[in-house]
Amino acid sequence: MADNQHLTHIDEQGDVRMVDVSEKADTQRIAVAEGFISMRQETLDLITSGEAAKGDVLACARVAGVMAAKKTSDIIPMCHPLNITKAKVSCAPVQAGQREDGRVGIHVVTTCGVTGKTGIEMEALTAASVACLTIYDMCKAVDRGMEIMDVRLLKKDGGKSGLWQRD
Repeated sequence: MADNQHLTHIDEQGDVRMVDVSEKADTQRIAVAEGFISMRQETLDLITSGEAAKGDVLACARVAGVMAAKKTSDIIPMCHPLNITKAKVSCAPVQAGQREDGRVGIHVVTTCGVTGKTGIEMEALTAASVACLTIYDMCKAVDRGMEIMDVRLLKKDGGKSGLWQRD
């Protein structure tokens, strides 16, 4: 098995472990992730009009995503605590006809950065997930059928493996 094809969080005995990164050099690292929450058109209209009962849904989702990025190591067991240098969350309404599948909702894109010994992909993915979950929480009273989907890494750069981008 090639060196990059083994599970780094499992040791030779099959036990889980946090990877030792103490010998790695600090490098600038960045990760970009996305997520989408689909909903009824009426729900999207409530969000974009600012008339949602709980307040500014997208502002709350952006803040929740940044907070989640900073707390990722608290909820992902083998994730190293990182001194994050950048966390940005954007939330864009998606109207009918803008997606191939015709769904409407909110497209979330997150960017996280760090200068450190290990990557920041989990923070970007967690930020995207929690931003979508926050939108769900704030709108569930009017639309329990919302669906969170397409949470995935779009890009990571830095460290020994360099640049990776989704095709």
